[in-house]
Amino acid sequence: MKRALPSILVAVVLLAVGVTAEAQQPKKVWRIGYLSNVEAVSDSARTEAIRVLLRDLGYIEGQNIAIEYRYTEGKPDRLPDLSAELVRLKVDVIVVAGGSGVIRAAKNATKTIPIVMAGQGLDPVEAGLVESLARPGGNITGFTNLSGYLGGKRLELLKDAVPKIGRVAVLYLANNPRNTFEFKEVLQVSARALKLTMLPREVRDANDFEPAFAAIKRERPDALLVLGDPLMNRSHKRTAAFAIKSRLPSMYGSRDAVDAGALMFYGADLADSYRRVAYYVDRILKGAKPADLPVEQPTKFEFVINLKTAKQIGLTIPTEVLARASRLIK
Repeated sequence: MKRALPSILVAVVLLAVGVTAEAQQPKKVWRIGYLSNVEAVSDSARTEAIRVLLRDLGYIEGQNIAIEYRYTEGKPDRLPDLSAELVRLKVDVIVVAGGSGVIRAAKNATKTIPIVMAGQGLDPVEAGLVESLARPGGNITGFTNLSGYLGGKRLELLKDAVPKIGRVAVLYLANNPRNTFEFKEVLQVSARALKLTMLPREVRDANDFEPAFAAIKRERPDALLVLGDPLMNRSHKRTAAFAIKSRLPSMYGSRDAVDAGALMFYGADLADSYRRVAYYVDRILKGAKPADLPVEQPTKFEFVINLKTAKQIGLTIPTEVLARASRLIK
């Protein structure tokens, strides 16, 4: 027994040293890249929501994750350089908040770092970003909000809210592929079914809004539909103010617009989409491959009505339409 004591003591000491060494091992800090096609200020609600949801999953910024934020500030030509920066930083995953152009820029920068889409507006298969929704292949997966395909539903809700409308002005960015697709392939078809006339009005930059407003006034439409785009998102207060002044019921493809004074919004539930983004990041950091994680489509949608705006333009929305809203701003 006495002879065994030294061996036991040695084993205990080695075990204690091992435990101490393990305790002193620095925890893994995951690096997450975040690439957005808008400004930091206008994107703050989304980034904060994703941070909170990641925290709920055990990822705390400054402790076990570090997030590298990159914003184009409305300058899409910066995308290649910003994407390359994130690759050089050797991030573990890149979250892309934007449409096909932003995702493609990240895809062109890396074929190995996982990329999580945070709300692609068109079908990512048709856009050539993934092989299929069920089996994406490559290094891209995530959530697609299909905003570009929801124009028909927005028109339907607009007509339900204002049954007498016949002519709808459509304001959108001229060189945005999603906007062009939505107007030509979605809205035109739905408009015929609803017996509505579409009055398209394109803008190319912020200087085009006033001429566009003047042209819309001359056309005397019954309502206004504003399609989603970074430029439009930066101009919500401007376009909503024009619609109120012109007493035009307005429908938007961006949730933030109703808080800025727009009448209505219909689209994917943002809280749910952010939750799915956090889920994808968690799965990937735990070892899952993007190629094996199916791309998800929205299952929850929001219909928001701004009653203050309705009052300002002298509009009474039918009770049955109000009952369908997921939120009323009073």
